Amino acid sequence: MENKVKRNLPDDLMKELDLKPFETSKAGNPTVQRVAPKVRVTEGQNKVVDSLDDVIKNNLKDGVTISFHHHFRNGDFAFNTVMKKIIDMGYKDLTLAPSSLTGVMNDTVIEAIKKGVITNITSSGMRGSLGEFVSKGGLKNPVIFRSHGNRARSIEDGEIKIDVAFLGVPNADPAGNANGQEGDAVFGSLGYALMDAAYADKVVLLTDNIVSYPNTPASIKQDQVDYVVKVDKIGDPDKIGSGATRFTKDPKELKIAQMVNQVIVNSPYYKDGFSFQTGSGGAALAVTRYLRQAMIDDGIKASFAVGGITKPMCDLLEEGLINKLMDVQDFDKGSAASMAKNKNQQEIDASWYADPHNKGAVVNNLDVSILSALQIDTDFNVNVMTGSDGVIRGAVGGHQDSAAGAKMTIITAPLVRGRNATVVPKVETVVTPGESIDVLVTERGIAINPKRQDLIDTLSKVPGLKIVDIKDLQAQAEKQVGVPKPLEYTDRTVALVEYRDGTIIDAIKQVKD
Repeated sequence: MENKVKRNLPDDLMKELDLKPFETSKAGNPTVQRVAPKVRVTEGQNKVVDSLDDVIKNNLKDGVTISFHHHFRNGDFAFNTVMKKIIDMGYKDLTLAPSSLTGVMNDTVIEAIKKGVITNITSSGMRGSLGEFVSKGGLKNPVIFRSHGNRARSIEDGEIKIDVAFLGVPNADPAGNANGQEGDAVFGSLGYALMDAAYADKVVLLTDNIVSYPNTPASIKQDQVDYVVKVDKIGDPDKIGSGATRFTKDPKELKIAQMVNQVIVNSPYYKDGFSFQTGSGGAALAVTRYLRQAMIDDGIKASFAVGGITKPMCDLLEEGLINKLMDVQDFDKGSAASMAKNKNQQEIDASWYADPHNKGAVVNNLDVSILSALQIDTDFNVNVMTGSDGVIRGAVGGHQDSAAGAKMTIITAPLVRGRNATVVPKVETVVTPGESIDVLVTERGIAINPKRQDLIDTLSKVPGLKIVDIKDLQAQAEKQVGVPKPLEYTDRTVALVEYRDGTIIDAIKQVKD
């Protein structure tokens, strides 16, 4: 079976799981029926329990689906605390459905897979030892990778049915009201965890900071929570994110950032009240810095910025250059601290952020989105999931979501990384379809998708901007690093990549040793 981006999909899995191939990035106007969780009616308001073991024993059984969030990032203690108990208790055939998996979770997940505790995973991504383990066929069933917006859609539509959600929070009152803004391990927005709290049949909060009732502002609310478990320490704030975000000093990244800024300020979308999303990488943070100066020079203010929020974006808010921040996740301690004191930094859940099947996601209001890529091919398809060796080492994140919603999507990437080309004839894994990508910016030039003749006409007139054909960039990359030996895979599918509407955009095969 071949889909519209010409990727061959496994017929047996497509039929067995009743999946459909990717057709288009256009969401259309479907009518969907959302599901609702089971509710265990609670008369008393003291939900604090002494034993996490008892909570697990009374609520888990073989074959259920459990979930976690990743807002603590590599400072997370909740995941390993819970999973190690589940492993020791000998549960089998569980589905793990976290918002994403970070490196601190890898060893525990691998142990759980080897012992048959986890046999299914759905997540935004995975990296490091876990990605390599899965890529070599370590998991019984294929991983399902979903974007942040698609995970929200899947939960709301009932495709992901969470039996028990274990949610670490830096504070909670005895009734279960909690937020991410106060305590020793503050991480700011609870945007991804809010989906689990709203739709899981059982919601278990883990915290090291039980406060007096009522705890406000309440992101997770008491009417969603079944248990509050006190733990010794919920997370390491120093590993959640860097305190002061460092701007890149790499000349290549700075050149790319300058060119991106030129594309933005010379586009038809750069005007008072425009909106944008940037990432947390070095080039993206440099774009924020250059854009800030341009906005000051031109007397232009942005209506809002969205996505994973960084301290430099919060600085723009404080300076009055951005009116609002729509915050689904904070990437550093500075942005997390900002949420607690700034009413214009609005916490949003993943559905509000990017679900394609609701009454209007924030990404649909974006003018400009700046995204990165591990690879981009001559059809503008983007890979952010697998490396040049075919190993899983990334995440879908909000890539598909913001690319589909924004009026102009810009990919930033060096022409090559080390001895590997970034601009290639065909990406290893299609995550975001080329029809959603408008501009590629490399240090060697800017390629514009032929479907955007309006941008070609506009940006070709800008002095200093080098507009080239993407096939020429690919040829330059190939000349610099040569043609790599084709990767070898087995016939076994280790992961399926969904598009944000639930269709399958690509399949990832097991790499040969």
